Amino acid sequence: MTGSVLIVDDSITVRMDLAEAFAAAGLEALVCGSLAEAREILAETQVGVIILDVLLPDGDGVQFLSEIRASPGSADTGVLLLSTEAEVRDRVRGLRSGADEYVGKPYDAQNVVKRARELLGAGRNDRDSTNALVLVIDDSATVREQLRDALAYAGYDILLAVDGEQGLRVAADRRPNAIIVDGVLPGIDGATVIRRLRLDSALRGTPCLLLTAQADRSAELQAYEAGADAFVHKEDNVDLVLAKLAAMLRQSSQSGPEESASLLAPKRILAVDDSMTHLQELAAALRDEGYDVALAQSGEEALELLGVQPIDCILLDLVMPGLGGRETCEQIKAAPALRDIPLIMLTAIEDRAAMLEALDAGADDYIQKSGEWQVLKARLQAQLRRKQFEDENRRIRDELMMSTLEITEARAARELAETRATLVAELERKNDELEAFTYSVSHDLRAPLRSIDGFSQALLEDYGDRLDDKGQGYLHRVRSAAQRMGELIDDMLQLTRINRMNLDRQRIDLSGLARLVIADLRDQEPDNPIEVDIPEGLTMKADSQLMRIVLENLFGNAFKFTRHSAHPRVELGVDQSRAVPTCYVRDNGVGFDMAYADKLFGVFQRLHTQETFPGTGIGLATVQRIVQRHGGQVWAESRPDAGATFYFTV
Repeated sequence: MTGSVLIVDDSITVRMDLAEAFAAAGLEALVCGSLAEAREILAETQVGVIILDVLLPDGDGVQFLSEIRASPGSADTGVLLLSTEAEVRDRVRGLRSGADEYVGKPYDAQNVVKRARELLGAGRNDRDSTNALVLVIDDSATVREQLRDALAYAGYDILLAVDGEQGLRVAADRRPNAIIVDGVLPGIDGATVIRRLRLDSALRGTPCLLLTAQADRSAELQAYEAGADAFVHKEDNVDLVLAKLAAMLRQSSQSGPEESASLLAPKRILAVDDSMTHLQELAAALRDEGYDVALAQSGEEALELLGVQPIDCILLDLVMPGLGGRETCEQIKAAPALRDIPLIMLTAIEDRAAMLEALDAGADDYIQKSGEWQVLKARLQAQLRRKQFEDENRRIRDELMMSTLEITEARAARELAETRATLVAELERKNDELEAFTYSVSHDLRAPLRSIDGFSQALLEDYGDRLDDKGQGYLHRVRSAAQRMGELIDDMLQLTRINRMNLDRQRIDLSGLARLVIADLRDQEPDNPIEVDIPEGLTMKADSQLMRIVLENLFGNAFKFTRHSAHPRVELGVDQSRAVPTCYVRDNGVGFDMAYADKLFGVFQRLHTQETFPGTGIGLATVQRIVQRHGGQVWAESRPDAGATFYFTV
């Protein structure tokens, strides 16, 4: 892909500002102010990325985007839409029409350059040069030019920044091999720059050299305390800088960029509030910190936008007309693809109950609205830092697990070759011990839970008249939580017992067993109008007790997830067209997205909220365990709002 960028915007200020930013980043920029000019340029020149305004004097940028995508010569060109953040539907329309990125005005030029560079694939890994890349951060033009000339002569590639904030953004964007930073800078000083780099998992290994004009020894001590790898007085010869830089690079263990994303890289924040005044004030405050801010005025708009654009953190108003903050939060946290996004609830209500409501809905933090933005910025940064650390720990854990698994597999293979029988016996013994431990722990938890539930009920019955509504509400929550924990323990005990039960295979009447299960479910839900279709004569060779548990879970789910269907229906059948006769349970309920099908059979995995469809998330794991004990397989097929079919073989 070519490295040139075409900027299409009717504002000459925007065109010149972005052209200057791209030129400083070493990228060629072509500019024009209308769609007609853009068509002429594209007819003669191939570009890698188009920065496209939505509102132009001779047409609509989104319609022009569709034209670009329909043209064979530019169908793969990266397109970044740049427009005033007026309506969420403009952003959604643009992204759905084929835009690769969308940045709202007012924008941060460095953020636009970074997004464009990502579309170009022009990060440090893709540079043609094999020279080490050095970032120089100094507010003195004279010093910058002196160092640039010396570094270039020594064979380095160079990046320049005029202050600490810009330097951190460039470091996050380009991942240099080393950084030279002045000790005294406007804004944050050089020592602070280094401290922030050392807190960032993606940049903490970057060698840093601190320059200072101070002559006393305390400056050197402060530099090393901040985390600098080397220290040079500005009065020293530039050769000393080059020598120490070379030594740092030799000693550095950093052979390339970290896999994790940098916390200092531009982050996209979704702000949701029905007050446009508050949204604009919030956006202005965050954009000053380099954040890319997307705006939505309702929960519905927020969910629509989350479906088309990645977001790093969500700021959500609690009280809104239509889909309120609590409901929006619950839907976000119920979606597997969205639930890990940090979410901070904002509200003007000064009430502890409002805080509890927000946190109970799944919010990660809660802040009262005010004109003081520093607290919000600090809490936002804390949530982004927490998410980065969690992602980093997850990555490290996965790598360790894979490494451990490889070592374990190799050791197991060797031991198996030496003495197959003794390895199997040991594994069975350890598995039995683990199951016994799990059973014991789960069983012992039931007694204190019964006490919590029982004493809470006693408080309500004997002293309820002395408690206000809020106090009674808290006790009801305690009882509800204790009862749900009891359900979880019961299901865990059943899952543990399945492995301990003897497998007694016999020819069983699957149709008759299914009717017994359905009869029990109808006794529990006498008003459920669900239609059930169970054919006669279905048999299989399996353990009758375990197969009843399978049917209880599958039919139980069908009853639950068809409750909102106009004409609920469930059927049991056998597909004889497959290589192996395959049983299935099919319903016409809410269904699910097949993108999350791999999560269905995991313990505690749920695709719906507890409030919408109660459950423990253990039932399908139990089904899978039983089917696997029979030497079979279980899987599901579904579409949202189109029912689900669960297949199993034995």
